[in-house]
Amino acid sequence: MTPSDEFSIQQGLLSTAEYIPSPNVNERPDNDISLLVIHNISLPPGEFGSNDITQLFLNQLDPSKHPYFEHIHTLKVSSHILIRRTGQVIQYVPFHKRAWHAGQSIFAGQTQCNDFAIGIELEGTDDLPYEPVQYHTLAKITSAIQREYPKIKESRITGHEHIAPGRKTDPGKAFDWALYFSLI
Repeated sequence: MTPSDEFSIQQGLLSTAEYIPSPNVNERPDNDISLLVIHNISLPPGEFGSNDITQLFLNQLDPSKHPYFEHIHTLKVSSHILIRRTGQVIQYVPFHKRAWHAGQSIFAGQTQCNDFAIGIELEGTDDLPYEPVQYHTLAKITSAIQREYPKIKESRITGHEHIAPGRKTDPGKAFDWALYFSLI
């Protein structure tokens, strides 16, 4: 997939994303998808371009590869989408299924955000600028998601830090919300 490709959603999958199914998925209690949550991830922390994020989402992370991995290799987590720093898009969970990305969370008084949210991970950290191609790709994916799930208005797009305050800090101060919203 290249950043200029158009996005459409068919059977819960982005038509141009690489699909690598995660086992960390289950059915939503209902299909009332109404929230988009932006995250960041880098493995090892602050390093980019490895296959370690995919290995984490597939429960195949090698704990001996890096000291940090000893603490997280048993986590059962996933996200719907990962946007790498190159703009490459990988999908791990179909949108109509529940990915395990938000953890303990609350949005507008509603808890258990995984039940009604789509999670998108940006390869990055809280304090390093994201790449322009990531913003453009994220905006195109967001537009496709909003066409498919019209309850996701701009007011229902948020960061992980906003639904799990004190527990999570991503996408962090480096994420340019104004730029992102201007591109949608």
